[in-house]
Amino acid sequence: MDTDDIIGEILDKIRPTEEERAFVESLMMELKAIAEETIESLGLDVKPHFVGSLAKDTYLAGDHDVDLFLTFPLDTPLEKLREKGLELGKAIAERLDLYEIAYAEHPYVRARYRGVKVDLVPCYDVKSWRDVRTAVDRSILHNRWVLENLGGRNDEVRLLKRFLKGIRAYGSEIYIRGFSGYFAEILVIKYGSFLEVLKNADFMLRQKIIDPGNWLKREYELAMKTVRREAEADKPLIVIDPVDPRRNVAANLGWEKYGRFYFKAYQFLESPGEEFFFPKGQEVEDYLAELRKKGTHLVTLAFDAPNLVEDVLLPQLERSARGFEKALSREGFNVLGWNVGRSSGKAFIMLEVDRRERERVKIKPGPEFFTERGWDFYRKNERVWIRGKRLFAEKRVKENVIDVITELIEKNQVGLGKGIREAIKGADVLLNYVPKELEDEAYLFLSREKWNLKG
Repeated sequence: MDTDDIIGEILDKIRPTEEERAFVESLMMELKAIAEETIESLGLDVKPHFVGSLAKDTYLAGDHDVDLFLTFPLDTPLEKLREKGLELGKAIAERLDLYEIAYAEHPYVRARYRGVKVDLVPCYDVKSWRDVRTAVDRSILHNRWVLENLGGRNDEVRLLKRFLKGIRAYGSEIYIRGFSGYFAEILVIKYGSFLEVLKNADFMLRQKIIDPGNWLKREYELAMKTVRREAEADKPLIVIDPVDPRRNVAANLGWEKYGRFYFKAYQFLESPGEEFFFPKGQEVEDYLAELRKKGTHLVTLAFDAPNLVEDVLLPQLERSARGFEKALSREGFNVLGWNVGRSSGKAFIMLEVDRRERERVKIKPGPEFFTERGWDFYRKNERVWIRGKRLFAEKRVKENVIDVITELIEKNQVGLGKGIREAIKGADVLLNYVPKELEDEAYLFLSREKWNLKG
């Protein structure tokens, strides 16, 4: 099957059907009407705006999350926007199915309506980047720019998004560090099509800077400040936001996720297949057999996950894993790799180490040499010497990695994430054993299949 046939089959699966489009349109009309009625009833000067993939028609079939932004006039004080924005969001959500308060730069409301997730986000009604006061304000500008520049290439964006999801490189959250939907839209607008984006994977990495808004000519000083800052931070790409010269759209993109895209783009162009978009589940084997084969050991710390959102919890787990890696290397254990996550209410840190025990030499002080106890000490120990009138001996002891880790935690000698430090102190520390729900995770980690570029 050639590339065009594969792309055609993928599009049939990811392009919304006419029935789906009708559902989405009626959903948005209902939400807009509810928002406008609520705004009027509260006497507020606020306009509702849809942003995100639904508003830009770049959403994938079955993916209907709604982003409804509630725009306040620019002269609204920030505290008032936060207070009234939350009040308005809750009032709208009261008319939907259910809701909860979530927190980002300021509180917003997460609701559900007709089975679809709806985010109700207060922001400023910005007209340009100079008006931007909070991180979410740019979304209005992003929406406008994509609609003005996409030029009917909506399906090309869908292909790129599904490809990035399939290779596990989609999402700009700090615990994913991949490509955002807006980033995917920019790449399609810049290079023209899904296939052209893949063909330019190497070129864009060497070029480093992508400037679709032409800011390096229009606002050179500001744009160069962004370039210098991001280059210093060693980011894979610097994509100057076409609506704001101060921002790198690829700021959260990590080298690992760009590397996955780099190799998978090449592999797809060489040998296209549906599995790039819809990968089969990874085959999982026995993690204990993997340990025996490698001759290494697995230490797992499992503890009750604190009530933190993923993009706060995961970086703290990663920081703690690096802390254990550093502390154990000081203690003579080589950490070959680490893995973190949350499963069934438990957070975990997995460490693959080269040995389960270390030999340590201890100096053992004994009694005075001319006593009966001195003779006893002399007979029992292999290396014995006198310092002054007392006997001393050298003793070799074996220390288990679990005991070493326990002592490191007790003595606060590990750099741990601030929000999970106390939880880790109460962790179960397991050697070469994991609870049943973590067995697959342990195998994927130990075999490196979790990250294998050839898989």
